[in-house]
Amino acid sequence: MRARRVAVLILAASALLAGGCGDRPATPRPGGGGDYTEPPLPANAVVAQPKSAPAPEAEPQCGNPTASLRPAGGDRGPNVDAVRARGRLLVGLDPGSNLFSFRDPISGTLAGFDVDIATEIARDLFGDPRRIEYRILGSADRERALQDRTVDVVVKTMTITCDRRRQVDFSTAYLMSHQRVLAVKGSGITGMADLAGKRVCAVGGTTSLDRIRHIQPAASIMTVPTWADCLVVLQQRQVDAVSTDDALLAGLAAQDPYAEVVGADLSDEPYGVGVPKGNDDMVRFVNATLQRLRTDGTWDRLYQHWLAPALGPAAGPPEPTYRD
Repeated sequence: MRARRVAVLILAASALLAGGCGDRPATPRPGGGGDYTEPPLPANAVVAQPKSAPAPEAEPQCGNPTASLRPAGGDRGPNVDAVRARGRLLVGLDPGSNLFSFRDPISGTLAGFDVDIATEIARDLFGDPRRIEYRILGSADRERALQDRTVDVVVKTMTITCDRRRQVDFSTAYLMSHQRVLAVKGSGITGMADLAGKRVCAVGGTTSLDRIRHIQPAASIMTVPTWADCLVVLQQRQVDAVSTDDALLAGLAAQDPYAEVVGADLSDEPYGVGVPKGNDDMVRFVNATLQRLRTDGTWDRLYQHWLAPALGPAAGPPEPTYRD
C-alpha cells in the first residue's frame, strides 16, 4: 500500500509539471526554421538616397598640386630634430587597406606598400626601420590628425589635391592611381554609367565619394569607415558596387574571386605623404627618402612585391615635381 501511494504521488507531481501552472499550455520549443533578416551593416554605415545632381564646386586653384619642396638643405630642422629626440616616428594609417596597410594574418603585424614607405622614412631618420609608432586613422581623420599634430606623417593612400593643400602639406607623389568601379562578376555593371538607381559603397572623407556624387547623382551611396567594410557589404549584396582608386579596388578584388574591377579611369589620384602645414623640413626630408626609393631600386622592389600581381607592371614611380 505504501509503495502504491508513493507511485500515485509521483504521477500527480509529473502531471503538474507537464501542465504548468493553472491551465496555461507549456511553452513550445523553438522549431528548426526561422525568419531570416538582412545581415547587419558595418558600424557607422550611412545610406544616402540619390538627389538631383549637385552643382560642381569650383576646385581651389594651386597650380600643380603635386609640386613639393626640393629635398635640399641636409637632414636637419626643428621638426625633424624633434622626431629624432622622441626616438620614434608617429605614422597615421589604417589596417583596412589590403596591399597598402593591413594586418598580416600570420604575424599580426602591419604590412603593405604604404607601411613599407613609412618604414623607409624611419630608416633614414634613425637608421632603424622599426622605430615607428602607428596611429590608426579613418580616411576622414587624416587632415585633422596632421593639423592637431598627433602624427608626424600620414601614409594612407592620400590623394594630393589643392583643397587638401589648404590644410596640410604633401611630399611629392609616390604612386599614381585612378578611380574605377568594383562589381560582382556577371552583374552587368561595366562602369559608373550602369550605377544609376543602384547602391554604391564609398568611404567618408574621400575624394572618391565626391566624384561618385558628381558623376552619378542617380546612385544611392552607402558610406562606411573603411574600404574593407565596402567589400563586406558588396559580398552581402547590400550594395551593387564599390568605387574608389583602382589600387584599393585591386586589393579588395584580391580577396574575392567573384569581384572584378571594371570601367574606364575616372580620374588621376596621385598619392603623397601628408605632413603638418608649415613643417617644411619634414617635407624635404620625406622627399629625400622618396627620391632615394626612386633611384636605388627600392620603389620597384616594393611595387613588384605588393602591387604588380594585382595592378600589372608599372612604368616606374611618378617623376617628382618641385616648386622651388
